[in-house]
Amino acid sequence: MPVRVGIIGLGFMGVTHFRAYQRLRGVRIAAVCTRSEKKLRGDWRDVRGNFGPSGGVQDMTGIRTYREIEQILNDPDLDLIDICLPTDMHDEVAIAAMKAGKHVLVEKPIALTVERADRMLQVARETGRLLMVGQVLRFFPEFALIKRFLDSGEFGELLGLHLKRIITKPDWSADIANQEKTGGPAIDLHIHDSDFVQFLFGLPQRVVSTGIVNPGGFVDYLATEYLYDGVNRSVSAVSGALSMPGRPFCHGYEAYFEKATFTYDSAYSPQVTWLTAEGKVRKAPVPKKDAFVAELGHVVECVRRNTPSPILSAESARNSLALCYLEVESVKRGEPVAVQVV
Repeated sequence: MPVRVGIIGLGFMGVTHFRAYQRLRGVRIAAVCTRSEKKLRGDWRDVRGNFGPSGGVQDMTGIRTYREIEQILNDPDLDLIDICLPTDMHDEVAIAAMKAGKHVLVEKPIALTVERADRMLQVARETGRLLMVGQVLRFFPEFALIKRFLDSGEFGELLGLHLKRIITKPDWSADIANQEKTGGPAIDLHIHDSDFVQFLFGLPQRVVSTGIVNPGGFVDYLATEYLYDGVNRSVSAVSGALSMPGRPFCHGYEAYFEKATFTYDSAYSPQVTWLTAEGKVRKAPVPKKDAFVAELGHVVECVRRNTPSPILSAESARNSLALCYLEVESVKRGEPVAVQVV
């Protein structure tokens, strides 16, 4: 029997997830929920984000449609609720879904605050439901390459990693543009890279960040050094929403191993470049995989087996959120901040 999914929210990420599920076996999109009658009819042409095409038109035959969240949560024929809503709604809807007996995938960040994330974790424990968080960067093949070589030691130690993620100010969604709902770029955007740093190395002992604070008190851009005691390694990341519209999105890195260097820039050099110890320049062996298909395939398998995810755990996502807020604190205080995540 396929895993039956209900998607709440049909903005850019909800549509992205919908398309990814369509490419998977062993799963069926059974229901969707949105306030928009137009979207419920399958007209997604106004849906767009900072990369990829518009939503297009979708045949909704055989898919149950709901306008109210309570309705889809009460649907008895759903195994997994996929929440693609503004961040400030994540905790309330995820908690209600788990209490309704559903497993949950929620988009990143897990919640708007660490306290809200902790409540979600508590309810997951109480209900015995799976709670997973869509930290999809872990599945991007260009980034998974770094994890693979770090774990294998094929090119020696990873001495330096410098991450970059820059977008224009989001104008494709009123909800995303509302920093009260998202926490601003230092939370909603930068969490990709802070999470990836944690995925590779664990939590640092300290962070030191500089950045640009807007009049509303939110950080629009920041540069962070992640400090690990007793480790001969440099790790940094820059993220923000400062780019002009000619480059709506880019992410990438430079990774310096003892015996190889890997560079990647999605906007200007979409192929990962491999600089060998012998001085040659090669294309890195990156498998051609869609990150969202891989991520959601993993989620579906976890639900099918009723097994917690070792990659998309809510605990890890909660710690990544806490790390981002410590970086924001460092920006505003103008000094290093100790990382004490409990």
